[in-house]
Amino acid sequence: MSDRENGRGRDETADERADRQWQDVLQEIRVAQTGVQILLGFLLTVVFTPRFVDLSSTDKTIYVVTVILGSLATGALIGPVSFHRLVSGHRLKPQAVVWASRLVMTGILLLLATLTSALFLILRVATDDSLVAWLVAPVLAWYLLCWFALPLWARRRHGQNGDA
Repeated sequence: MSDRENGRGRDETADERADRQWQDVLQEIRVAQTGVQILLGFLLTVVFTPRFVDLSSTDKTIYVVTVILGSLATGALIGPVSFHRLVSGHRLKPQAVVWASRLVMTGILLLLATLTSALFLILRVATDDSLVAWLVAPVLAWYLLCWFALPLWARRRHGQNGDA
């Protein structure tokens, strides 16, 4: 029975669905990967600037945590490529799509933490320390709204059950 006949709205086989979903995941990765790689590249250079030695031990710790988070995000967002390469030809594309999707979501969560941590560090250095929480919190709320709340609201309100 095709998807159109069983009410799913697409006339595609399971293999065709897996291929389409894999292409969707790759597009998502391209967007997120570019941002996290640029951010990580910038972060990796900070330690070599003259001002780095003047940072407090707290700021250096925040920097190290931020670099580690950025590295973890990069790993999670590159992971699906390696996963696909290692299972390619073994008829595991539906499973690869599931694992790639999990890695992408993990990468997005790590990117959220990286951006928040980087903003926190930059604002600690650039502004009055008492303002940092007041400046970072709304940005974090904005990320949460754009990346999670709105899509989840749309899925709940307008979505249909099933896998897109």
